[in-house]
Amino acid sequence: MRRYIIFLVLVIITTACGATAQPTVTPSPTATVEPTATLTATPSPSHTATLTATFESTATPTMTPTALPTNTPTITPTPSITPNPEVGFVYDNWEVFTVADNIKDGIDNPMIAFINSNDQQTIGNIATAQPNTGIETLYFVSPVSPGIRIPILDMDSNTGSQIYLAQPGNALSYVRVDDNSEANGLYILDFESGLSARVLPGDNPLVHRGFFIEPDWAPDGSQMAMAVTTGYDIDIYLYAKDGSSRTKLTEQGSYDLWPSWSPDGRFISFVSDRAVCPTWIPGEENACNALTQPPPTGGHVYIYELATGNITQISETWVTEPPYWINRSLLAFASGDQFDLLNPQRRIWQANILTNQTKEVTLEGAPDTASYLSESWSPNGQSVIVQVADTSNQIVLMTSDGELLRRDDELDFPRFSMSAAWSPNGERMAIGGSSGQCPYGIRVKERDYSNIATGNPPPSMCDPEFSADSNFIAFTGINPRVDGRIDVYYSNFNGFGANNLTVDLRGQVDFIGWVGGRP
Repeated sequence: MRRYIIFLVLVIITTACGATAQPTVTPSPTATVEPTATLTATPSPSHTATLTATFESTATPTMTPTALPTNTPTITPTPSITPNPEVGFVYDNWEVFTVADNIKDGIDNPMIAFINSNDQQTIGNIATAQPNTGIETLYFVSPVSPGIRIPILDMDSNTGSQIYLAQPGNALSYVRVDDNSEANGLYILDFESGLSARVLPGDNPLVHRGFFIEPDWAPDGSQMAMAVTTGYDIDIYLYAKDGSSRTKLTEQGSYDLWPSWSPDGRFISFVSDRAVCPTWIPGEENACNALTQPPPTGGHVYIYELATGNITQISETWVTEPPYWINRSLLAFASGDQFDLLNPQRRIWQANILTNQTKEVTLEGAPDTASYLSESWSPNGQSVIVQVADTSNQIVLMTSDGELLRRDDELDFPRFSMSAAWSPNGERMAIGGSSGQCPYGIRVKERDYSNIATGNPPPSMCDPEFSADSNFIAFTGINPRVDGRIDVYYSNFNGFGANNLTVDLRGQVDFIGWVGGRP
């Protein structure tokens, strides 16, 4: 028993000594580190959660754009289909001009508009050459008071004849080209306010993707139609004469060219390639590829109805020049490309937009290879005076059905150099030359082509035009006795009583047209 008690005491002492020895062993600090490691591990999931959230938010924007927008320009990065910068609506570079009170609200009686460039007031002999002034002035002159010239606008002489008049005489647009290239562009002058401002910037604001496109004013002069380059195509816009707004008419993605107002303001005709190429915008359905397909040379004729916005194709004929209105229901256009040296044939057409009927107008008995040039339609569209060119070059008056009315064996103009004009009342026609090729004097004829005036030069008659009331004819004339000087003349409706409006001016003179008055 005593031996058992002693053994038990030894076991207890040994056990106690073993328990006391544990803290001195090396694992003692390890045991201290374990809770520290546990505490460090506690924020570790916190960081892990933060990293996970960061990864998820990074993945989201990466997936949103992904490669779709990035791949589109990557597929087509070449300059040929790089979009042009969008030309936003601008109305800047303001200037205020003093406009005569009698023309602020439009011109009741017809006036002749012309420009005089590089005028030299001190020249004693008009045949003596003088340095250019670099300035051109736009004038209005009434044939009733030819001695009173109204200066409208001074411009850089580089503008040339790029001046476009609203028929009522309440506004005009012009191209500004001078040394200050930042101010270059197409401007509008509102006669009512006298305010001029730029609406289309650029050194060549009338050239769009290789096409020269002139602006055209509404019959009431309230707004101007203009075709403008957009990202991949050309669209048509309307600009208010007071600069208050710009309205986009077409947005097809095609090339929409040469807008022209109908005389009653109901329609705008234009040319478009949309039937061949629905759109040039990459990625759109049925888009043409500018990398493999050449740009269009023209298009088909369409009309836009202002009241409804409806667009109607007028003809299947491909045209490469602007159509023009004969009257409010008849539209004329030409097919063929005179610059195509292998096939320069040009043919003429007439379309009735109310009945949607189109017909080609050819002279009975003329060869199929004949070209029809420099045509001028009577106001009712029933007859046309035209050069018929084949092996010979003759001037004929024919009906719209191709019946020959008269053939002129006396006048012989080079091709594309005849310029004929009908009076708005359809009673008379004046026949002259153009582009300086004006070999004949004043020629005025009745509607049946019988002679009224058959004057001989000087002056010769170039680019004749009747006033809106049919009472006067304005034209340019060349005087070979004074170094080939060109002046602006006017006569009565029969071609008699011709007067020189610019005889006392120096420099160069260009006839712009008639402005104001009503038919």
